[in-house]
Amino acid sequence: MEPLIIDGKKISTDIKDELKAKVNKIKEDGTEITLVVIQIGDDPASTVYVRNKKRACEYIGINSRSYELPGDTSEEELLELINKLNNDSSVNGILVQLPVPDYIDPLNVINAISPEKDVDGFSPYSMGALNLGVDGFLSCTPAGIIELLNRNNIQIDGSHCVVVGRSNIVGKPMASLMLNNNATVTVTHSHTKNLKEICKQADILIVGVGKKEFITSEYVKDGAVVIDVGIHRDSNNKLCGDVLFDDVAPHCSAITPVPGGVGPMTIAMLMNNCVKSVELKNK
Repeated sequence: MEPLIIDGKKISTDIKDELKAKVNKIKEDGTEITLVVIQIGDDPASTVYVRNKKRACEYIGINSRSYELPGDTSEEELLELINKLNNDSSVNGILVQLPVPDYIDPLNVINAISPEKDVDGFSPYSMGALNLGVDGFLSCTPAGIIELLNRNNIQIDGSHCVVVGRSNIVGKPMASLMLNNNATVTVTHSHTKNLKEICKQADILIVGVGKKEFITSEYVKDGAVVIDVGIHRDSNNKLCGDVLFDDVAPHCSAITPVPGGVGPMTIAMLMNNCVKSVELKNK
């Protein structure tokens, strides 16, 4: 079986081009869109992510402002800055690049961001809106996965989706989004018994477990769609995912590669949330 290799790079570019056209229209009406990104310390991976977000903003025509704060910035100072930005009417979206240093509680940071500016979709308000099926900001990675499936004509409605991982950033919102799209959803995690057997029942297997090349062909039924959210370095320092790609791919009808699968979609959907912030504000 020759699987469809889902091209997240191409689809993310398509989405950014669509957003570019929307932004041009919004600007014609005299409205500017501004995203503020806050980074604490100089973690190399975070620096790359922030740079990619700035480039995406530039590409679609929205303003980006960034605060690169020293690694010893206190939680109080960070929350003060967020509060200031909440009250700044020229700012549409606020994003604090995670992870933050250990002495800062990420939940306090997420809760401090105004729900109207929570373009990451991580706040309790955004999570609640997602679970109720109410319009709001969707978590970027899960929203990107829905786009990958829809734009490749992969049927979600009526499918059995197994999500491996229950994080607040991917696993939980992913399960809710699949439910909202009429899938039957099973969420698995580190305490799940008979994980292989459960994964083998999936029509769509979404893996965000954070373990390098953890999912092998033994976990995948023939003809399944496999979405790999993980990103790691292998022994040759090459990027790889949570799925052992070469072993799993021959059994799939469709699979995302790493890199070039889910990753580019996360930033595309962040840009989508920034544009959506104007629509939600107008409502």
